[in-house]
This record gives sequence, C-alpha cells and structure tokens, in this order.
Amino acid sequence: MKHSIIRSILVLAGVGLVAGFCGCATNPTTQSEAWTEPRPLGKELATFCPPREMKNALAPPRAIEEPTGALTMRQALALALGRNPGLAAFSWDVRIGEARILQAGLIPNPEAGVEVEDVLGSGDFQGVREAQTTFALSQLIELGGKRTARVNSAKLSRDLAGWDYETRRIEVFTQTAEAFVEVLNQQQRLALTEETVGLAEKAVEAVNKRVEAARTFAVEGTKAQVALASVQIERDQTQRALDAARQRLASNWGSSQPRFERVEGNLEGTTSVPELERLMERLRQNPDIARWATEILQREANVKLEKTRRVTDVTVGGGYRRLSGPEDNAFVAGISIPLPFFNKNQGNIEEAEYQLAKASDEQRAAELRVKTSLSQTWQRLAAAAAEVAALKEKVLPGAQLSFDTVSVYYAEGRLSYLEVLDAQRTLFASRSQYFRALSDYHQAVIAIERLIGEPLVSPADPPRNTTLQSLPVRN
Repeated sequence: MKHSIIRSILVLAGVGLVAGFCGCATNPTTQSEAWTEPRPLGKELATFCPPREMKNALAPPRAIEEPTGALTMRQALALALGRNPGLAAFSWDVRIGEARILQAGLIPNPEAGVEVEDVLGSGDFQGVREAQTTFALSQLIELGGKRTARVNSAKLSRDLAGWDYETRRIEVFTQTAEAFVEVLNQQQRLALTEETVGLAEKAVEAVNKRVEAARTFAVEGTKAQVALASVQIERDQTQRALDAARQRLASNWGSSQPRFERVEGNLEGTTSVPELERLMERLRQNPDIARWATEILQREANVKLEKTRRVTDVTVGGGYRRLSGPEDNAFVAGISIPLPFFNKNQGNIEEAEYQLAKASDEQRAAELRVKTSLSQTWQRLAAAAAEVAALKEKVLPGAQLSFDTVSVYYAEGRLSYLEVLDAQRTLFASRSQYFRALSDYHQAVIAIERLIGEPLVSPADPPRNTTLQSLPVRN
C-alpha cells in the first residue's frame, strides 16, 4: 500500500512537470492588430500608429511637410492626425494592451531548489557526513481556466484602449476643424476691417476737402479722424485675434510657430439643416456610445476571471536526493494543494459583479448625454442657419444700399458726415455679424459631425457647397 501511494505521487509529479515544461516551450499567444475600425469622419486620412518593435519606438515621426503659403482644411487635418502629440500618446495604449495579452497568456515559471539536511549537528550528524542533499523542481498548475479567462479579459481591455484612441482621434479632428474655421473667420473679419479702414481714410480725405472749401464745419473733420482711429484700433485687435487663432490651429500638430500664411476655404457655403430625427438615427457612429458594447463584454470577462480564481491551483514537484552517509541515491515527489477554507475570492467576485451592473447605468447615461448634446447643438445649428439667411437676404442688402445712398447724398452736400458715419457703422456691424453667424454655423456643423462620427451630409443627401471635408483643396 505504501509503495502504491509513493508510485502515484511520482506519476502525478512527472505528469505535472511535463505539462509545465511543454507549456513553457509553446509560443505565446499570437498578437494581431486590434485597432478599432475608424468612424467615417476623417477615415481616409492617415493617423499615427506606433511601431511594434521598441527599437523603432524612438525613431522620428513620419515627416509631413507643413505648407508655408496657403493651408487647406484637408492639409490641416492631415497634419494634426499625423503629428498630434496627444493622439500619439493614446495610440501607445493599444500597444500596451497587446503586451498585456502576451503576458496574460504565459504560464507560471517552474521553480528549482536545493535543500541540505542533517548537517552540522552532533554525534553521527557532525559535519556533513550524514548530509542529505535534495535537488527539486516544482511547477504551479493553474486550474479552472484561469489562463484563458485572463487572456480574454486582457484582449477586451486592449479593445477598449482602441476605442479610447478612436475617441481621441475624432476629438483631434474636431478641434483642428474648429480652429481652422476660426482662422478663416478672423481672416474674413480682418479683410472687412481693412476695407472699413480704407473707407474711413477716403472719408477723412473728402471731409478735409470740404472743410478747406468751407463747405462744412471743422468739427466734421474731427469726427472723421475719430472714426478712422476707431476702425484702426478694430483692425489691430482683429489682427491679434487672427495671430492667436493661427497659433491655436498650428498647436494641433505640435507646432509652436505656424508656418502657413493663410487658410483657404469657403466660409459662406451652407446647406439646409437636416431633421433632428435623422441625426439621432446616426448616433450609432458615436464612439462614446459604440464603445459600451466592448465595455460590457470586458466587465463580463472580469467576472469570469474572478470566478476562476476561487478554484485552487496545484503545485507538483519532484527531485533527486543524495544521501552522503550510505552514499545512496533516491527520488522524491510531492504535491501541494491550498485549502480554500476562508478565502474563496468572494470580495473580488462581488466587486466585479457590481462593476458589471454599474455598466448598464453608465451606458444609459452616456447615451442620454450624447443625445442631449446633439439636440442642443442642432438648435445652435438651426439658429445660426436662420441668422445667416436673414442677414444675407435682408440685412446686408439694406445696409449696403443705405450706405451707398448716404454716401452719394453726402457728396452732394445734402447730408452731414454724421449720417455717413452712422451708415458706415451699420454696414460694418451687419457684415461683422454675418461672418460671426457663418462661423457659428460651421462650428455647429463640426460639433454635430463629432457627435454622429461621420460627415453631416450622407451619400444619399444632395451635395452642398461646403462640408468639413469638401472645403476647396489645392494640391
């Protein structure tokens, strides 16, 4: 009976060690690319992707030449997606997730040990004459499917990192588009103020001639000089605002000093406002919503992983023993099994289950937040579109006609310069309001495209004058 038990232990130890060594000899889990499928918004533009090999990690980023003259929307977006430091940092999280999958698929290493007994004692055990030296090798065998559950959880965590990267990619895309529109708006405002300065300078010249000819009071000349100084201040402020906007745009691709001189685009291109219901149907592209399917799967995987950990593992081992006294040799074998009397991983299992239950509420909150944001942004878009239409069709023509008429009457001496100045200010304010409304319109379009994850105009819709991707491009 005694020999039968020893034989069983030896067989079990041998099987365990062989299984452990075979597992160590196998290749780790093959890694595959797991970048989240890009949303349609900016999908055609290349983004930064970190190398697999660390020896290439410190290589300089792919060179993208920044234009020194005119800059188009597409060029700005390509620069931002290829060079943005924050986006590049997010991309490394996917590589980190891949490394964690690799680590999760590895089995525990075997342990080697040496043990010396019956030495440095008394009597017959003085010195090392009766020493027993044991060379042992042991292997932890994971049970309950821990390795598979660990790998599955790591894969889903990597997929979530891919979703975070995609969310950041669209944010960079949106920020760059918004900055581009702001530069375009400030360029238009600067052109308007320069035109107004030109009109004011001509007015000063005309008023001075009338004063010299004693056809008007000298105070009219003072008013004209004050008006000129006022619009010159407005021009200088707009120039500074343009410089700041150019700097913000260039920062999206990590540049501290913009090299481009101007941006090219059609700020006045607009289209009809789509129905809110149709936009709600396209929210499935939003990464903040789409990611939750993976998030829930990952939390379910965590529950399974924690449940596998309540299954105790087995450590088997065997070795060779040398008995110095009789100069005999022997083999030893053993097995170790933890007894789960107290710790059955109850707390971690319960926490994982709570995290899974929490995910449903978080998903609904995310959906509500995105839908509310879309509704509010749609209201902004509708209001901006209505304002643009009213200004273009009614206000601007009237202001221009009033200014032209007053200018003619002033030249004929039928009106004072005060009426000219008032008409000029009205025209400038109307045109300034028009460009601000156009900017608000395009900013709302960009915000909606961020929320739906795709261009506002779908392939089934009629083409419009300009979209985020179809601003005039010069190659």
